[in-house]
Amino acid sequence: MPELKLDAVRADPDSALVRGLKCGSAHSFEQLLERYQNSIYSFVYRLLDDPSEAPDVTQEVFLKVFRKIGEFREDASLKTWIYRIAVHEAANRRRWFARRRLREVANGARDGGAGRDWELPAASVETPFDSMQRREVRMALECGLRELDERLRQAVVLRDIEGLAYNEIAETLGIAPGTVKSRILRGREALKKRLQHRLPALAPKGWSLQME
Repeated sequence: MPELKLDAVRADPDSALVRGLKCGSAHSFEQLLERYQNSIYSFVYRLLDDPSEAPDVTQEVFLKVFRKIGEFREDASLKTWIYRIAVHEAANRRRWFARRRLREVANGARDGGAGRDWELPAASVETPFDSMQRREVRMALECGLRELDERLRQAVVLRDIEGLAYNEIAETLGIAPGTVKSRILRGREALKKRLQHRLPALAPKGWSLQME
């Protein structure tokens, strides 16, 4: 019996964390943040139209995890469950942001064009692309990601930046593994075209996302 329990812990390193969270342990919540906060922040940062919203969205994700942990049935991993919540929260914030932008554009038109000028903010955090020597390539990739269809962007970021396995992405997005691979392929190709369009001279050297 002890061996079986040890094997179970090895199979699911988050099992003890889940038990603590369901008991309302503050220490477990701290462990949760230590284990997943940076990766979830990085993820939602790239899904949002306004990356400055990432801290608020990340906070909301973990508040929802804490509030809803009792509903977690453990038929999927804690990791993919958290990413699923992050996908939902980022999508909600993007829709809210789009509605707010439309209102401000409309108000600007009524005010004779005195509304806010919307610009894509520069990345202000360390990213997996920082190893690239050319800042132009990195920024082109970041901007290119935000121009992708939302579903393609989710799949590409989960795979190529967050490093999730195909089955984990399928669980996170609630789609079949074959659909995951299709979205990643299409997203990579679309992103590659955008990079080549933005930086035709640097794209062949700077491009790194390759279909496995």
